[in-house]
Amino acid sequence: MKYNSMDEANKAVIDKITGSAPFLVDVVPAKEKVKELNDGKVLLHAGPPIKWEDMTGPMQGSCIGASIYEGWAATPEEAEKQLASGEVKFIPCHHVNAVGPMGGITSANMPVFVVENRTDGNEAYCIMNEGIGKVLRFGANSQEVIDRLKWMQNVLGPTISKALKLTEDGLNLNVMIAKAITMGDEFHQRNIAASLIFLKEISPYIVQVEMDDKDRKDVIQFLADTDQFFLNIAMATSKAVMDAARTIEHGTVVTAMCRNGKDFGIRISGMGDEWFTAPVNTPQGLFFTGYSQEDANPDIGDSAITETFGVGGMAMIAAPGVTRFVGAGGFDDALATSNEMAEICVSQNSNFTIPTWDFQGACLGIDARKVVETGIEPVINTGIAHKKAGMGQVGAGTVRAPKECFEKALEAYAIKLGLI
Repeated sequence: MKYNSMDEANKAVIDKITGSAPFLVDVVPAKEKVKELNDGKVLLHAGPPIKWEDMTGPMQGSCIGASIYEGWAATPEEAEKQLASGEVKFIPCHHVNAVGPMGGITSANMPVFVVENRTDGNEAYCIMNEGIGKVLRFGANSQEVIDRLKWMQNVLGPTISKALKLTEDGLNLNVMIAKAITMGDEFHQRNIAASLIFLKEISPYIVQVEMDDKDRKDVIQFLADTDQFFLNIAMATSKAVMDAARTIEHGTVVTAMCRNGKDFGIRISGMGDEWFTAPVNTPQGLFFTGYSQEDANPDIGDSAITETFGVGGMAMIAAPGVTRFVGAGGFDDALATSNEMAEICVSQNSNFTIPTWDFQGACLGIDARKVVETGIEPVINTGIAHKKAGMGQVGAGTVRAPKECFEKALEAYAIKLGLI
């Protein structure tokens, strides 16, 4: 379709987003949805493309853990040798309709959420949240981590899958997000309301599943304990919606933002699958006792897809309770952040109104033109990983998307349009 102006093209992208209908429909082993994972030793990772030797400690640690989990190696040393030799193929999650938090490492047998966007018929996938402490996404790979992943594969994933099949339609995620944003979630650093809503919706079906009583108790306890469980659902939701919006193939709306510890990458609607990258920044924020800024790893993860969808740091005002946790001050600072983010967006999402913002809709449609014109870089809420593998999360904070990515994207689009 031809558009008469850039604004008209951008509006078409926005209409795709606001008209989306994402539903959580299943949990399955990743290899059932990502055919590339059936082709030998393959791992998905967060961010734009990266080689093993360029990965930071947490991502390499996650790769080692995944190799042990899949049975490719018996020890970390054996796994590292295998990974460094080129025996394992790496693919960005974004290239196969998926997203992954922090390292984003996803292997064949890891269970993934399946989110279907019913307006466009497309799907997106994300691994399940492991909880806190020593977890694979932050680079831990001890036996404790592997045991939890196996439990998720054999108990948690199949239980939620069976429960979802008992629902009439799956779970309507727009409804869940709309409820939770009024309860103080921004869906990147704070997901406690959405996680509890998920538990409320899924529990009546879990109790109907034929299974061992102890396993049932363990599943419900895990869901009750994991405040960030909904984050991974929100990521798959954002991916499904933004991938549908990418089909417009015109305009300057940002359709993906992600980072791999080395590069920050974005996509814009008018340039399809092409990545525009710049060196990633290191998050600034508050650190757990005993850690400092010197311990922080450069930013990693696909979770910035939530900011692309207009939540996370873009919706800081929705979650004033999280501002202190990420070192962003108080209510006035949260308000200032969302007001600033509105300056670089095309519109606001009337599906997700924010009480603390006088019921305005969440920011929607980061416009690469406005980022470059104003110099305002998108704010991302993020967990801070220790730069050494296995140390886990050491804090939480915010990071800015580098303006250079947006400049490169606009220049490439101008060339495509024959403007330069």
